[in-house]
Amino acid sequence: MALPSFNWWGKGSHKGTPVVVTMENPNWSMVELEAPSESDFQTSTVTQEKARGKNAKQLTWVLLLKAHRAAGCLTSVASTLFSLGSTIRRRVISGQTDNNDSTPSTENKTVKTRFYNCIKAFLWLSLLLLGFEIAAYFKGWHFGAPKLQLQYIFTAPFGVRDLFDGLYTRWVLIRVGYLAPPLQFLANVCIILFIVQSLDRLVLCLGCFWIRFKKIKPIPKQDAIVDLEENGFFPTVLVQIPMCNEKEVYQQSIAAVCNLDWPKSKILIQVLDDSDEPTTQLLIKEEVHKWQQDGARIVYRHRVIRDGYKAGNLKSGMSYSYVKEYEFVAIFDADFQPAPDFLKRTIPHFKDNEDVGLVQARWSFVNKDENLLTRLQNVNLSFHFEVEQQVNGVFINFFGFNGTAGVWRIKALEESGGWLERTTVEDMDIAVRAHLHGWKFVFLNDVECQCELPESYEAYRKQQHRWHSGPMQLFRLCLPDIIRAKISMWKKFNMIFLFFLLRKLILPFYSFTLFCIILPMTMFIPEAELPAWVVCYIPATMSFLNILPTPKSFPFIVPYLLFENTMSVTKFNAMISGLFQLGSAYEWVVTKKSGRSSEGDLVSLVEKETKQQREESEPNLDETKTDILREQKSRQKKHNRMYTKELALAFLLLTASARSLLSAQGGLELGWLPNENFGRRGLAESSVHCLLSSRFRF
Repeated sequence: MALPSFNWWGKGSHKGTPVVVTMENPNWSMVELEAPSESDFQTSTVTQEKARGKNAKQLTWVLLLKAHRAAGCLTSVASTLFSLGSTIRRRVISGQTDNNDSTPSTENKTVKTRFYNCIKAFLWLSLLLLGFEIAAYFKGWHFGAPKLQLQYIFTAPFGVRDLFDGLYTRWVLIRVGYLAPPLQFLANVCIILFIVQSLDRLVLCLGCFWIRFKKIKPIPKQDAIVDLEENGFFPTVLVQIPMCNEKEVYQQSIAAVCNLDWPKSKILIQVLDDSDEPTTQLLIKEEVHKWQQDGARIVYRHRVIRDGYKAGNLKSGMSYSYVKEYEFVAIFDADFQPAPDFLKRTIPHFKDNEDVGLVQARWSFVNKDENLLTRLQNVNLSFHFEVEQQVNGVFINFFGFNGTAGVWRIKALEESGGWLERTTVEDMDIAVRAHLHGWKFVFLNDVECQCELPESYEAYRKQQHRWHSGPMQLFRLCLPDIIRAKISMWKKFNMIFLFFLLRKLILPFYSFTLFCIILPMTMFIPEAELPAWVVCYIPATMSFLNILPTPKSFPFIVPYLLFENTMSVTKFNAMISGLFQLGSAYEWVVTKKSGRSSEGDLVSLVEKETKQQREESEPNLDETKTDILREQKSRQKKHNRMYTKELALAFLLLTASARSLLSAQGGLELGWLPNENFGRRGLAESSVHCLLSSRFRF
């Protein structure tokens, strides 16, 4: 029985072959599907041709639009490069570079530019070699090209070509026979140092993991806590705040220290002001006077003869007769803000531990997320505190004093010789001498003291220069004392090899030499090779380990790796200056502060002052504060400087990368080795013979 057909697509009839679908269930409807007819195919073909024509026009317009955008991008890039070049030229002429720094410096200009001239020499040499290699590439001096004869379309006339071939042959002879062996030897030495330092870093990380797994941390004795909380036994504490022209942060540090939770009769605060600016001295004096009226035991001390930088300042503070009445001394730099319970969490660790000379707290940073520079500094310092200092404090009871946020037993300071002005790292100096006298150190990773990170590269670079030149000065001075000290051989080995040589000397040496000098040179001297695991895998693994204490910084692992390469210039220069007693080794520049920490938790502390006290103490300082604000605004308007050493190193690495790309496109490489019985000359001649035979084969 034939079923009626239903036309679902239109009124017209179709002559296609019907397809009938039968449903057994009577409640379901039946539909007849028809196959398309020939007319349908003809109509669809015409429609498709029209659509193709329309699509072709649309594609043409899209391509034209993209071409227009590409031309606009090229124009903008050209204008950007032109403006960048004019800006660089203008800043060089106006002296806005690190070679024309306005900061007073004791360094000789000849010494200051010597390191920069060495980097420039390597840069010009690499540019010369790159041009030489490019010329050789276009003349066919390379393997891997299937049709070497096509390279001759770029060659010069025959006589010039023969002259170039002779020069390039000589260059290959010199490179293979005389340059590659010493470069390979130096590379192997740096690789060994790199492996040793990486193993040390790995051991420190394993120690940190073990501390976390076992939940190891210094715990004060129970009776010490009972003495404080129940018996009210509080030892006498002297608090010192050394500062020098730090008008941006003096208020918050004084406020934080004056609000320490400790009986006022058992604490004395010394504000050791080394400022040479009269306005800054006036402001700090007025702040001290305000807190004196509020009942705090605080005194202001200013030196007339400002010798010895911070060490001389602290030594002057310890010279007063009333210091003998105090058992401990806590030190806070001008930008540090201890919590009110700081002393209650540190002092108990001295109870019944007569051999403990120092209790060090960890730093935390109020501006760690301010910019990329502060984020990368946070990575480095977090690893330093949580891994290096915590592991050394738990297992060997020795680490370098950080210069602030720590409490010393005054007896330990006196027995160790007190503060000395012989280096720019007086904190490390007193720590080494105290350890040689048998004193132990305690590091508290769970006690934090807020401070501020340098927010400009200029301030950070000067800080790092001091931190890396001072240890080398100290090593030269302390080495005889370490050898003669009556301590175990393990402690001597740890202090000489691990603490000084490996972490203070070898680390900046191989970081700069291996990755900033040898690696670029191997691009131009391919016979000296660096394994891929040295260039890529181990540095990536070490960077991963460094970022572990700050998991939120993992997105910045690549900038961190590049940042460490950049800073290796400053650190290597500082290390050499300190090791050989150059002029910059004795340079001390106070790290610039922005005062951002004053916007934090200490606002509530400052608000405790009454309006009457402010009106009585500040009427004469309104104009001074206005001048200071104007000065800060003028500093913010200052142009960014151009750092010539870092830029020269960047161009050196860029040139080496261009040579590497040339090699990847089939550049000249020596991928074979002759018989081991060949001498150096034989190796070079055989290599050149192989190259020449490949060069002239059609």
